[in-house]
Amino acid sequence: MSPATAGSGHRPDAMRRAALADNAWTFIVLAALAMPFAVHTLLSGSILPLTLAALFLFGGAGSLALNRSHKYAHAATSQVATIMAGGAVLAAADPHLADFGLATAVLGPVLASLLADGPLRRLSWVAFGVIVIASFALADLTLPVDPDIATHPGFVTLLAAALVVALSANRINRAYEVYDKRQVAAYRHLIEHVQDGVMRFSEEGELVYASPSCETVFGCRRYELTGKALGERVHVADRPAYLTAFADASRGGTPRTIEVRIRRDRPGESPSVPRYFWSEVGFSPIAEAGGHKERFEVVALIRDITERKDQEAEAREARKAAEQESGAKSRFLATIGHELRTPLNAVVGFSEMMMQGIGGEPSPTHREYAGLIHQSGKHLLEVVGMLLDMSRLEAGKFELQTDTITPEILIEPSFGIVEALARERGTTLKTEIVRPLPVLVADERACRQILINLLSNAIKFSHAGSTVAVSMKRQGQDLNISVSDRGIGMDASTIARIGEPFFQANGGLDRRHEGTGLGLSIVKGLVELHGGTLRAISEVGVGTTVTVLLPLNGPARKVLETAPVATLHRESAATQTTPWQDEKRKAL
Repeated sequence: MSPATAGSGHRPDAMRRAALADNAWTFIVLAALAMPFAVHTLLSGSILPLTLAALFLFGGAGSLALNRSHKYAHAATSQVATIMAGGAVLAAADPHLADFGLATAVLGPVLASLLADGPLRRLSWVAFGVIVIASFALADLTLPVDPDIATHPGFVTLLAAALVVALSANRINRAYEVYDKRQVAAYRHLIEHVQDGVMRFSEEGELVYASPSCETVFGCRRYELTGKALGERVHVADRPAYLTAFADASRGGTPRTIEVRIRRDRPGESPSVPRYFWSEVGFSPIAEAGGHKERFEVVALIRDITERKDQEAEAREARKAAEQESGAKSRFLATIGHELRTPLNAVVGFSEMMMQGIGGEPSPTHREYAGLIHQSGKHLLEVVGMLLDMSRLEAGKFELQTDTITPEILIEPSFGIVEALARERGTTLKTEIVRPLPVLVADERACRQILINLLSNAIKFSHAGSTVAVSMKRQGQDLNISVSDRGIGMDASTIARIGEPFFQANGGLDRRHEGTGLGLSIVKGLVELHGGTLRAISEVGVGTTVTVLLPLNGPARKVLETAPVATLHRESAATQTTPWQDEKRKAL
């Protein structure tokens, strides 16, 4: 992370920023101290010392200003450029190959490696290469010898650059030492105060460390957990899984997590009656970077999951009880349905015979009574049939007999069954079919039952003299069947409960509409068996539209067998024509 992007919470990066400020002040102070000597040599005819002093003075001042403006990357670039510029000036002033210019310039990349990010490090080495090439071009391959090297400007510049690099390295080294100590202290604090047990095993599998929380987890003192104590505490039935997971982590270097039962000691209790608790044990191998080892040290994290296991067991028992209760309910409904159907068929049949005068002409009063018996018996048969269908759906025993059908053939028989109810309510039945319709792979009887139930509901909750419309059209890879009415409608809370068994809108004791509340439940179940969806849009006092989407290829949809739907450009509203052929039918 570069000094420019480091956050205040990173200790080494904070020390880098401090090192940048110290380096800037070092440049300024050294340049200021060297300035009188540089002016003196300028009067003697040598401009090199003054050039170097001015370069370091301006470089240090610029770097300090950038550092205070929080432009740390630019400040580092300024310092590296100052050192390398000084080396370049010295290399140009002394045309020999081995001089103080190259020695000073090489310290620029060294400083960049300490304070800067990757791009500046690479750029500094490129610049150093350019300086070296220039020195080769100007060198006469003779080594310079200066009798007074202590006063040589190149030597002083080299010492200044080396001092800056040394100060930066020392500051960053101290930062990392402090950072490492704090990290170790933080990890130790975490391990010693975590509620889960933490254990460390050697490469030979011997226990070398146990956290203080292990005393609570195992119910004993830490010194009692010696050698292979953890393996000895694991339940016998779980030891194979424990040993396998430990071997995978120790020899294979693979982290593993297992759930095993571990013995927990209790003071004052006999050890002959062990107590076990469910635990989640995570084994993590300690792998060294860049090293390949045959065996690894392993850190184990032991967490008590007894409460979670108890909750899972309770959930399993509750689910099992619910399944048994649901099965018993379904069997009860099926038994009652079969037991009721036989006598009800007799009631319906004999009452119809009485109405037709078979066995003797009844009086008008008896004929009326027979009609009521016949009507009530048929109603009970319908209720029993719905109960049987619902019980089969809930038990998952409703089998579909799929075949290829033409969707239009569902309308006539469905209308024929509900037309008596529609005539009684004074309701008009209407169809809206977008032709041509694709063929449908489905169970014809189930689809007819879906449409009958939707029509019955729509007629039942419609106002007298209103219209119930059935529409069919292709919608992508589905068949859209919608039944709309202009009845009492439903609110949002009622729509959310559509499909619940025995639920009915206005289902209180003062309800005005008869029914068991199973019609839409059966529809939902049959639609889901086909792999379709059931949707409803309704508004109180306006009406309801229930839409069923059935996959064209049946319950096991095969997308490749369904031809893609071409995207058509819509015509404008003025020229658009409807392909619907409405068929209206008035129930007389």
